[in-house]
Amino acid sequence: MSLDPNYAELNRASTERIKKLAASLTDAEMQTRVGEHWTVSIALAHIAFWERRVAYVLDMTAKDGKLFIPQIDIVVNDLSLPLWTAVPAREAARIAIETCEELDKRLEEYPKNLLEEIFNYNKRWVVRGLHRNEHLDEVDAALKSAKK
Repeated sequence: MSLDPNYAELNRASTERIKKLAASLTDAEMQTRVGEHWTVSIALAHIAFWERRVAYVLDMTAKDGKLFIPQIDIVVNDLSLPLWTAVPAREAARIAIETCEELDKRLEEYPKNLLEEIFNYNKRWVVRGLHRNEHLDEVDAALKSAKK
């Protein structure tokens, strides 16, 4: 599989989507339930966490000159939930936006040969909009449902 040349555009669009969402919500709306255990704020904290994970993959891959695969178990979401809950809503939004913007830029400037290797292992580590938009769609649906 070759690197999708539109990855940077998709990433920037999802970062803009987060910015617009965060700017449009009241503090009360940031606490809207998204599924059983999450809120809008928690979804944003979650996005920020996983963006930082990809940044770590980039750091270690560049350092080693070959693909670095961190051993992170899926339970990390459940283990992180109390921490994400403690993050004030506006801080979760700020951290998510800043982290997404930083990662978008890093991915665009990253050595293409290493980026291609990362993409071939897991395209979601490069096309961050896939992960971001998945959660933003859930947030949008929860906010619409709450307004009814």
